[in-house]
Amino acid sequence: MFGFDSYVAVGDSFTEGLNDELPDGSFRGFADRLAEILAGGRSDFRYANTALRGKMLAEIVEEQIPVALEFKPDLVTLCAGGNDIVVPGVDVDAVAARFEEAVVALRSAGITVAVFTGPDTKIMSVMNRLRGKVAIYNAHLRAIADRHGAHVVDLWSMDALHDLRAWSDDRLHFTPEGHRRIALRTAEVLGVPTEQDWREPWPASPEPTWISLRRSDLEWTRVHLLPWIRRQLRGESLGDGLRPKRPRLDPLRPAEAGLVESQPAP
Repeated sequence: MFGFDSYVAVGDSFTEGLNDELPDGSFRGFADRLAEILAGGRSDFRYANTALRGKMLAEIVEEQIPVALEFKPDLVTLCAGGNDIVVPGVDVDAVAARFEEAVVALRSAGITVAVFTGPDTKIMSVMNRLRGKVAIYNAHLRAIADRHGAHVVDLWSMDALHDLRAWSDDRLHFTPEGHRRIALRTAEVLGVPTEQDWREPWPASPEPTWISLRRSDLEWTRVHLLPWIRRQLRGESLGDGLRPKRPRLDPLRPAEAGLVESQPAP
């Protein structure tokens, strides 16, 4: 309907959909929501999501990009490198150079590509210390997209994500409403019309529990940061032993279509 008959989502936990949780414990996320918009109710629209939590850029390039190239979809969304640049001492320029390899491979195959800048973490205590590295990486991503004709979904400039209600208590992943707005923003970048606007003001409502409690940085460090550091030291990942949720380029099930257009929860 909008020039896209097939879509492959490539990346890490953001694209897998954490923390946009479904009743069965699985995750939906912006990519599933975008696929629903692109399908527009069609039964022949095909979608794959090869993203997996914890994946580093090299793993995404080596494991997921070849799959996307084999599928030859009309569209690939690529968000990767975030797990790399948070590592102390990492060479952000080198990460960007590897990212460019993936974009070149996809664009050379004639695939439309959309990439995502990192969001602005100014409002997030502790995580705001990464703003400089994220900004440098974002500058690289915009330049890469410009060189190779890729679309840019600029999460950094999305005012809607500057509200704490867009963020989960781990300060890393988005809430369902955050994912919903990112899906709408991505559709806009791709020129796909939607019935809703990601710029819609947040409703007046009680703050999420984690914000109301003002979870201390110490508690956040214990619950989220220290386990991440331990996994890094052990060479482990949250995705170890897991498989992508949609590894094949298959049609969306009828029950999946149209869900993204439901109104946000109050």
